[in-house]
Amino acid sequence: MKRFSFMLVATSALAGCTVGPNFRAQTPSPPPAPTAAQFAKQLALDTRIDTRWWRVFEDPVLDGVIDRALTDNLDLQIAAARIERSRAQLRTAGAAGLPSAGGAASYMRERASGDGIMALTGASSPSATAAGGGDPFGTANLPGTKGNSDFDLFQTGFDASWELDLWGRARRLREAAKADAQAAVYEREAARISLSAEVVAQYVALRGAEARLLVLRRNREAVARGEGIARRREAEGAASRYDAASASTQLAAIDSAIPGVERDVSVHRNALALLAGCEPHVLDGQLAVSEPKVPTVPVRLPGGLASSLAHARPDILAAEARLHAATARIGVAKADFYPSLVLTGSAGTQSLESGDLFAWGARQFIAGPVLHIPIFEGGRLKGQLELTEADQKAAAIQYRATVLRAWHEVDDALELLRSEAKRVTAAQRGVEQGRIATHVAERRYSAGATSYLDVLVAQRTELEREAEYTQALTAHASALAALYKSLGGGWTPIQAEMPGAAGA
Repeated sequence: MKRFSFMLVATSALAGCTVGPNFRAQTPSPPPAPTAAQFAKQLALDTRIDTRWWRVFEDPVLDGVIDRALTDNLDLQIAAARIERSRAQLRTAGAAGLPSAGGAASYMRERASGDGIMALTGASSPSATAAGGGDPFGTANLPGTKGNSDFDLFQTGFDASWELDLWGRARRLREAAKADAQAAVYEREAARISLSAEVVAQYVALRGAEARLLVLRRNREAVARGEGIARRREAEGAASRYDAASASTQLAAIDSAIPGVERDVSVHRNALALLAGCEPHVLDGQLAVSEPKVPTVPVRLPGGLASSLAHARPDILAAEARLHAATARIGVAKADFYPSLVLTGSAGTQSLESGDLFAWGARQFIAGPVLHIPIFEGGRLKGQLELTEADQKAAAIQYRATVLRAWHEVDDALELLRSEAKRVTAAQRGVEQGRIATHVAERRYSAGATSYLDVLVAQRTELEREAEYTQALTAHASALAALYKSLGGGWTPIQAEMPGAAGA
C-alpha cells in the first residue's frame, strides 16, 4: 500500500509536465507602404466598422434582402453545423484526461476443459471422485473425460480506469480541439462577411442593369419621336429617305440591346434569391421598384483603418486558430513516445447460484496501475510526429499567406474605390454634356438647320455616356462593398463560447 501511495505521489508530480511547443499568438505587422493608410485618410474612414455597414446606402430593400440572406443562406447554415461538430469534438477531447467508469452484470453457462488450464491444478484422476461427486467446476474428472459437469456463473459490479496525463497529452488534445472550435466560429463569420458583400454586389448589379434598361427604353422613346419627325419631313419633301432610314436603324439597335439587359436583370434577381436561400423569382416582388436607382456611395464612409486589420478579419483569426491547433497536436504526437500509466480497478460479486450473488462471501475486487512503455512501433510514432510537424509548418505558411492576401485586398480595394470615384465624376460630366448636345441637335434638325445624322450622332453619344455613368455608379458601389469585405466589416469580434470539456 505504501508503494502504491508513493507511485501516486510521483505520478501526480509528473502530471504537471507538458511536452511539445507552446503556441504564441501572432502579431502581423502592417506593410511598410503607406498607400492604404493614406487612402483611408482621404476617404475619411473612422476607426470602427459598423456591423451593418451596408446601411450607408440607405436602401431599405437592400437591408431586407441581406437580413433574409443572413438568416436563410444555406452556406451559413453549413458553417453553423460545422461549429456544432467542432464543439462536439471538443467535448470528446475533454474526456481524454478524465476517469471512466461503467457497470455490468452477466450470466454465463460454462464448462471447464479438462485439457485446459485446470489440468495445472493437479486434480485427482477420474476414479478419485465418483460420478456426481459434486465438483461444480467439472474438474473432478480431469483430464476431460465424459462426465464433466456444466455450471452457472453470475457476476455483477463496476469497473473504472484513469490514464494519468503525465506528459500533457490530454491537455494538448483539449487545446487543439478548442482552437479548432474557435476556427470554426471565425470561419462562419468570414462566410457572413463574404455573403453580405456578395449580396450588395449582386444588388448593385441588379439596380445597374435596371437603370441601363430604363435608359434604353427612354432613349427608344426619343429615337422613335425623331423617327416620326424624319418621316413627316420626308412626306413634306423637306428631307430625304436617309433620315428616316437612319432613325429606324438606331431604333432597331436599341431594340436588339434591350433583351440582353432584361436577361441581366433576371440573372441578378435569381442570384439574390440563391444567396437568400430561396427558389428562383421568389424575391422578384420584394425587389420590384417603380424607379430603379443604383445605390450611391456617401461622401463620408464609416469603416475601419488597415492598422486594425489583424483584429478585424475573421479569416486571419481562423488561420491563427488553425495554426494553434496544429501546434498543439505536435505535443500530442510527442507524448506518445513516453510511457503511459493507467490506474484500473473493478469491484463486484461473483456466484454460482443467483441467490448467493449478493452474499458477503461473493464479493471480489481488483485494482492496480498498468504501465505501458512503447518499445517498437515500426516507425509509427516517428511518422505521426513528422506528420504533425508538417501540418504545423503548412498552417504557419497558410497564416502568413492569409495575412499577405488581406493586405493586398485592402490596398486594392482602396485604390479601386478611389479610381471609381473619379470615374463617376467624369462620367457625370459626360452625361450632362451629352444631354445638352442632343437637345441642341434635335432643335436644329426641327428647324431645318442640320441633317438628321447630327441628331443620330448626338443621341448615340448621349446613350453611351448614360451607360458609362450607370456602369461607373455600379462599379463605385461594388468597390465600397469590396472595401468593407477586405476590412472585415459585417461582424463583431467575439470569443467563441465553448462548452465544458467534460462530458459523458
